[in-house]
Amino acid sequence: MVKIADIEVGEFPLILSPMDDITDLPFRKLCKPYGVDVLITEFIAADGIIREADKSRKKMTFDAMERPIAVQIFGHDLSSLLQSLEFVEAVQPDFIDINWGCPVKKVAGRGAGSGILKDIPKMIAITEAIVKASKLPITVKTRIGYEETNKPIVEVAERLQDVGVKAISIHGRTKTQMYKGSADWTLIGKVKENPRMTIPVFGNGDITSAEIAVEMKNRYGVDGILIGRASIGNPWIFEQTKRLLNGLPKREVTISERVEVCKEHLMAAIEWKGERTAVMEMRKHYGGYFKGIQEFKQFRIPLVTYATLDELLPIFDAIEEYYSR
Repeated sequence: MVKIADIEVGEFPLILSPMDDITDLPFRKLCKPYGVDVLITEFIAADGIIREADKSRKKMTFDAMERPIAVQIFGHDLSSLLQSLEFVEAVQPDFIDINWGCPVKKVAGRGAGSGILKDIPKMIAITEAIVKASKLPITVKTRIGYEETNKPIVEVAERLQDVGVKAISIHGRTKTQMYKGSADWTLIGKVKENPRMTIPVFGNGDITSAEIAVEMKNRYGVDGILIGRASIGNPWIFEQTKRLLNGLPKREVTISERVEVCKEHLMAAIEWKGERTAVMEMRKHYGGYFKGIQEFKQFRIPLVTYATLDELLPIFDAIEEYYSR
C-alpha cells in the first residue's frame, strides 16, 4: 500500500494531474468514481490566497467525496507561501502540494513553478521552511530540470526528501521544453531506483492511454502515475487503466455514455461557475468526449461556438439520436 505520510492512497495510485481551469471541482468529482485515487486542486497563487481573492479561495473548495485531496500552491516569495498556509490548512485538505513544475511564463518567469529550478538551493530552502511550518504533509510536483543541459532531478528529489517532503511527482520534461517534445521517463526511473529514496515517486508526462500508463509502471517501477491532458473530456481513462492493471479487458465507452457524462459535466460546471464561464471552459473538453467519432464535424462546430445552455442541449440530443440509428 502506497502512503503519503500516514495517508493510504492505494496499491498503485492514479492521480488526476492538476491543470488550471480544467481540474476544477465539477471535473474532479466527475473523475473520482472512475478510479482516481488522489485528487489535487488547480494550482493557486499564494499571493491570491492571502489577499483573499475570490477566485483563489474558490479553487480551494472541495467535496468530502474527493478525499484524499491536496491543495496545490505556488509562489516565489517565502513570506507569502508561509502566510498562505494558515488559509490552506483551514479548509483541511489531506496534504499540501507545492507546484515547482509549471513552465508558463507568467509563473516560471517570476521564479515560481519550474522557474525555481534555476536556483536549486532556494527551492530546497523554501520547501524546507514550508515543511517545518505546515501542520499538514507536504508533497512536491516538479520537472526533471530547467533546461536540456541541466537535469538534476535525481539529486533534487533526494534533497527534497531529506527536508521532509512526503512524496514527489515528476514531469519528465524540462522547463524550457514546456509541453513540447517527449517526456524523459528514464530520469524518473532513476529517481525511483535511487536506494536512498523512501518516499513515493510518481511519474507524469505523455500518459496518453491506459496502455501507456501500464507500460510506464512496468518499465520504470514508479509508485503511481499522474494523468493530465489525456483525461480532458475522458474521465474513463482512469477506469480503463485500473482494469488493465487488474488483468481485465479495457471497457469501451458508448456514444450514449459520452453524451450523458458530458451533459452532466456541463450542468455541474454551470452550477459551479455560472453559465457564461462554464460554457466557454467546457469547449476544452468536447474534443476528448467525442474523440474518434466519425462524421462528428457537424456537431463539433456548434458545440464550440454556441454560447448558451439552451442552444447546446439540443445538440447533445441530436448527437445521441444520430448515432443511435
